[in-house]
Amino acid sequence: MTAAILAFTRRGAALGKVLAEALDASLHVPARFADEVGAEAYDSLEGWTARMWGEKDALIFVGACGIAVRAIAPHVKDKFTDPAVVAVDEAGRFAVPLLSGHVGGANALAEAVADVTGGQAAVSTATDVNGLFAVDIWAREHGLAITDRALAKAVSAALLRGEKVGYASDFALDCPEGLYPGKAELGVWVTCRGGGGPFPNTLRLVPKCLALGIGCRRGTPEAAIRAAVEAALPGWDLAAVGEVGTIDLKRDEPGLLSFCEALGVPLRAYTAAELSEAQGTFTPSEFVRSVTGVDNVCERAAVCAGGRLAVPKRAAGGVTVAAAVLPGFWEM
Repeated sequence: MTAAILAFTRRGAALGKVLAEALDASLHVPARFADEVGAEAYDSLEGWTARMWGEKDALIFVGACGIAVRAIAPHVKDKFTDPAVVAVDEAGRFAVPLLSGHVGGANALAEAVADVTGGQAAVSTATDVNGLFAVDIWAREHGLAITDRALAKAVSAALLRGEKVGYASDFALDCPEGLYPGKAELGVWVTCRGGGGPFPNTLRLVPKCLALGIGCRRGTPEAAIRAAVEAALPGWDLAAVGEVGTIDLKRDEPGLLSFCEALGVPLRAYTAAELSEAQGTFTPSEFVRSVTGVDNVCERAAVCAGGRLAVPKRAAGGVTVAAAVLPGFWEM
């Protein structure tokens, strides 16, 4: 988690310096005493907040909650995309998670701040207060993508009402405390598969278990790449894609970069020599070799991440796609 701390007074800046050192965060204070604490000076609260909102995973305001609330108000979207926001008073007595308590990690950050200051974290989310299973925290801790926000809220609401919530997993992941490993009207399913589920109302939590390999013609649009990937992965959820690989000749391909950005995954570019060293049996193409210097791009790029080929080469609309299951998920 990358964090930035903003303080407004000398006393707040002194606490901010301690927090910055303990939490490996950047510290920003008014110019008039920035040198005293070795911090970066900021010009305006509004400008600083707007800049940090897009750069950092977490923001810590050393000062009144009201100041923090007014600063972040224009930027708040939803708990799945907003950064964690914590406010702590100058004396370090109370650390208050204001935004993205679970998914963004503000509750945990407030606890970390309180540990440093010797104060108290004022956590108010209902599942925490009642000591119940929090699906968003559990998903984040296990690297799982939440596929349905409404169902995630329904899980929390059902637990708060004292109702049974089921659990099933395609992987060796034990049932978390608070869920029920049996039949239920509403349940959580850890899977890489798309659609349906073992419960009438199933919240799917998807691990990043796939590496894609993609080859494409120059100028192929994002829509064509997405269509080819979806056609190559029937039964799989695209949320299972953890990374995309290709040859270095395509590292700047706009459509491919846009596709990866939409999925929120990195694009890894390999040289022809690196692709040639990939281990396995691949579908050769002399035409591909004549253009790229290696007989296959998509299958080799998929396994370069260390996985095992699960979906061999599929071609559609000038795009070739293959997928490998990453280490740790081979038992699927």
